[in-house]
Amino acid sequence: MRRVRYQVACSLDGFIAGPDDGFDWIPAEPSFDVAAHYAEFDTLVMGRRTYEIVRATGERFRGKQVVVVSRTLRPDEHPEVEVVSEGLEDRIRTLRSEPGLDIWLYGGGELFAQLLGWGLVDTVEPAIIPILLGGGKPFLAAPAVRRRLTLVRHRAFPSGMLLIEYEVHNERAGVEAAPS
Repeated sequence: MRRVRYQVACSLDGFIAGPDDGFDWIPAEPSFDVAAHYAEFDTLVMGRRTYEIVRATGERFRGKQVVVVSRTLRPDEHPEVEVVSEGLEDRIRTLRSEPGLDIWLYGGGELFAQLLGWGLVDTVEPAIIPILLGGGKPFLAAPAVRRRLTLVRHRAFPSGMLLIEYEVHNERAGVEAAPS
């Protein structure tokens, strides 16, 4: 089964974007192999706002299946992506069951909270950036469920960025599921 991995840059005080959706606070890290990282995924899932922001930068996610969760985007106006406006839980479960590489939950604290509540996030992998933003879009939007995490690995970079990977312990019927 494919894993859904929530990977996102995050300020030390818990924000994934500034108050104006800005991300100019995320520095380039020369020792981080972006191409190798990108190659770990064949599918990206993101919310509408993340899609709009990234698309405005010119990024087109070539070679990747992109699923955008939105109630307002019109699919015929965005033929390069799959727009999901309803049935999200079933769509993510289907994606997980299909053959392929891991699925990158590409950002969006609200989308993360929703998928986490359904038990559909396997790992949480913040790239902690050494900055305090003082406000903005939270890493995990409220309300959200509580989940235990187990540290899998971590790596510090020369810029001060810390990449952390945690396994999510999804609970079912009040009994914690065994680690995958």
